[in-house]
Amino acid sequence: MIPQGVEIFVATEPVDMRFGFERLGGLVRERMKREPRSRALFVFFGKRRQSVKVLTWDGTGTVLLYKKLDAGLFEIPASTRPGEQSVVVSDAVFEALFAGLTRTVH
Repeated sequence: MIPQGVEIFVATEPVDMRFGFERLGGLVRERMKREPRSRALFVFFGKRRQSVKVLTWDGTGTVLLYKKLDAGLFEIPASTRPGEQSVVVSDAVFEALFAGLTRTVH
């Protein structure tokens, strides 16, 4: 279901997991300076780092994936520049993040 070879943007600040399609799309525009319907993946973590939401557009509509770990915490990648609202990660890093692995390959 996750498309390969697309840009993947990970928000560096946690968000309220009650946010849905519209609010997350607004965060993509406001904080990441991207268009939610660009076919990229936009990844958001909850404040407790136990849940993640992925927003994307498949060409016909907006898709929102939601995952909550049974145990452990998601590791949010650190930004490389001060004030950076999101970081771009590779497919491999995204797969490790989404799986809930604590160590990722960069």
